[in-house]
Amino acid sequence: MSALVYLDYAATTPVDPRVAEAMSRHLTLDGIFANPASRSHMLGWQAEQVVESARRQVADAIGADPREIVWTSGATEADNLALTGFLRANRGRGRHLVTSVVEHKAVVDTAAALESEGYEVTWLTPGRDGRVTPEQLGEALRPDTVLVSLMAVNNELGCIHDLAALAEVAHAGGAAFHVDAAQAVGRIPLDVERLGIDLLSLSGHKLYGPKGIGALYVRRSPDLRLEALIHGGGHERGMRSGTLPTHQIAGMGEAIALTVAEGEADQARITALRDRLLAGLSDLDGIHRNTDLAVAVPNILNLAFEGVDGESLLMALRDVALSTGSACNSASVEPSYVLKGIGVPRSLALASLRFSFGRFTTEADIDQALASLHHALTGLRR
Repeated sequence: MSALVYLDYAATTPVDPRVAEAMSRHLTLDGIFANPASRSHMLGWQAEQVVESARRQVADAIGADPREIVWTSGATEADNLALTGFLRANRGRGRHLVTSVVEHKAVVDTAAALESEGYEVTWLTPGRDGRVTPEQLGEALRPDTVLVSLMAVNNELGCIHDLAALAEVAHAGGAAFHVDAAQAVGRIPLDVERLGIDLLSLSGHKLYGPKGIGALYVRRSPDLRLEALIHGGGHERGMRSGTLPTHQIAGMGEAIALTVAEGEADQARITALRDRLLAGLSDLDGIHRNTDLAVAVPNILNLAFEGVDGESLLMALRDVALSTGSACNSASVEPSYVLKGIGVPRSLALASLRFSFGRFTTEADIDQALASLHHALTGLRR
């Protein structure tokens, strides 16, 4: 049996061996393992230095000040802290949030939870390319809008938002601008000052770092206040309590530094791999691109295969790891809410697969995936 080809990098990336090596130096007695909050001995001070060095690496990657980086357990917690923490802290100014129907579940579900608390949410529907326009955003803003949350790169489609233009509209309307950038680091230029971003969520495991670590950028400004969601010890300037995981933080710092340094070369190679896959499928009929290549990062490609069921196709591709365009809800299979949100017909949404490529994807992987796809599609359509 052929080795498994991993084409699900948008779900998670494998830890880069260089990152794993950096993490290993912060786990055992012969390394820097202590609690960074232990200020009474040298080992604690050394751990704190590791944490602050990684904080600077994250800040440098997005053009921020290290004092603007708050460690979290991942982008999901960062999104929760950005939305819930900001809205609760600013409820005296207004109780209105603007977001879109194709955001990551970490934003969608948090916004829905806020609605149950009495906040109001305007849900924008993007165009067929998956993007919200500045004009749409402008029309949705109200005098009581305090926050806009729109992702940098969509995790299912790969489409890129015009962050600078959206931030300008949000600020003109008196709202702060939050961006989920979990899929963006190393794929698009990210400079929070230049783009006008106030809050930005990051994830370690989307950029060849470990799971269980992320960060929230919080612009240093008197107008930007967050109400803590986790209490106990007042860590991270009172915004996020909890003992800091030195090894994971060191891993995320190393991972983001490598991703920024190697991002341009990685993306050029990944573009060639994506194009190789598309060229290899060109002789097959009934394939529809849900991803608009003109406005998307190259590492995410969403395709619909007419005349087959996505779950059945996935099962037939036993040697390829992919994601489908559907999610099982109780006993029924429903189309991806993202594909539904951009108007993909139900039949095609249920026949869709997301291919996502990464640092360790090879031409041989693409060729094996193509052979498997041809074999599976021919069999299923017959």
